[in-house]
Amino acid sequence: MPINSLKNISVPVNDGQKNATLLMPKLQYRFRTVLSNFGNSTDLTELTKQTVDVTRPNLTFEQITIDAYNSRSYLAGKHTWEPVTLTLREDVNNRVQRLVGEQLQKQYDFYEQASAASGGSYKFQMSIEVLDGGNGQFDTNVLDRINLVGCYIESANYNSLSYSTNDPVTITLSIRYDNAIQTEEDGVTRTAGLGTSVGRSTASTTINTSEGPTPE
Repeated sequence: MPINSLKNISVPVNDGQKNATLLMPKLQYRFRTVLSNFGNSTDLTELTKQTVDVTRPNLTFEQITIDAYNSRSYLAGKHTWEPVTLTLREDVNNRVQRLVGEQLQKQYDFYEQASAASGGSYKFQMSIEVLDGGNGQFDTNVLDRINLVGCYIESANYNSLSYSTNDPVTITLSIRYDNAIQTEEDGVTRTAGLGTSVGRSTASTTINTSEGPTPE
């Protein structure tokens, strides 16, 4: 008779399941980045293949302080998305450097000293996808996708060269964006996370954003 003690390797909770085996965690190295409308090229897979690391979005709400008689309370004000950092590994064909240069030129022509006419002419989109480890003949499934929209390069660091290292040449980009939305693998369906429709709460009712205000 097998001894099954692995079900006890967990944290006991009061949900009727007693102890349950821990689920497989998402792993930091199982990911990929996908960029669109970046630079002037239609083939941006080189950026996906040459990604070294990327940070995920950080969100901060400004604080609104409501002073009252003997105390004060706090509300969430406007929010700010912090820039993400994308590190790219250079290749001997200069494809990564060329693509980054094209995007920077879209934002500002450094030769002619001419700026872009509007943000819509240079902004791009970027997706950060957490994968399940599949490869080759085994399909790769996307466990989690964060879509960054309204992106532009805030800063580009071409880093350094050194005789004393074996590291590859890299370019580090700080990317500013307008919004972040989480979707399923199809890139459209919003079922969990940022962007999910949960209704708009008020003091007296909950308004479903997909159906409009609930009549009283």
